[in-house]
Amino acid sequence: MKEKIGYGKAHSKIILMGEHSVVYGYPAIALPLKDIEVICHIFPAEKPLTFDFYDTLSTAIYAALDYLQQLQEPIAYEIVSQVPQKRGMGSSAAVSLAAIRAVFSYFQKPLSDGLLEILVNKAEIIAHTNPSGLDAKTCLSDHAIKFIRNIGFETIVIDLNAFLIIADTGIHGHTREAVDKVAQFEEANLPHLARLGFLTEAVEKAINQKDKAAIGQFMIQAHDCLKAIGVSVSKTDQLVAVALEAGALGAKMTGGGLGGCMIALADTKANADKISDKLKEEGAVNTWIQML
Repeated sequence: MKEKIGYGKAHSKIILMGEHSVVYGYPAIALPLKDIEVICHIFPAEKPLTFDFYDTLSTAIYAALDYLQQLQEPIAYEIVSQVPQKRGMGSSAAVSLAAIRAVFSYFQKPLSDGLLEILVNKAEIIAHTNPSGLDAKTCLSDHAIKFIRNIGFETIVIDLNAFLIIADTGIHGHTREAVDKVAQFEEANLPHLARLGFLTEAVEKAINQKDKAAIGQFMIQAHDCLKAIGVSVSKTDQLVAVALEAGALGAKMTGGGLGGCMIALADTKANADKISDKLKEEGAVNTWIQML
């Protein structure tokens, strides 16, 4: 008899514009990275799992089993992830989504996107206290997502025939620390945060007008604002400069900062490849290219 195996997968995400200003009520735009995936398998085990509620994956499996009233079922799990942790790429949300899908697949129960989102947000709340839901929403979506705190989400269609290069600095991001740092000097930072909000809206307009050059310029300006509020690090700044020198239309840090990733915009695949190679030469530990 064939062993019963549950299977689930999910993709990662990246923030294009609006990190940090989103905390203060301005919009953020996040992009799904459909080619960077997490896969989870669930299979029978000798004994039931024990759960660690500081760990999002463990919490997500608990939420799914609890919903299905199968907490005592002896299972084990295996994760294969292309998404690096603590880099602003939605690793915890993607892992949670893949795991919940795998649990439902194992028990052969139907799972709607609505229920999946409720369960993953439950797991994220237990593990992260106060997540915005943006990571889960974008890792669930095939389209870009615009998010405004206390207002909600809307889908943005991006059809630019452009390419986004994501480069990993190799340094763990520290989102909570970065958010606290910005809040600590809130008064001094408010003009920069308002500017970031304005630039995010400007990028949304430029996306609708398919104006790649304008998007690039707004990205450069956004990076300057993020530097001004103290959430970039020298390695990120160096890679942003490398990308621009290599011909990127724009480049900036992405995510919470104090490490993590940077992104760059290229107008052709050939240019994207060239920028990607240059970033690796100059110290990026990994790069990915996503068509926009």
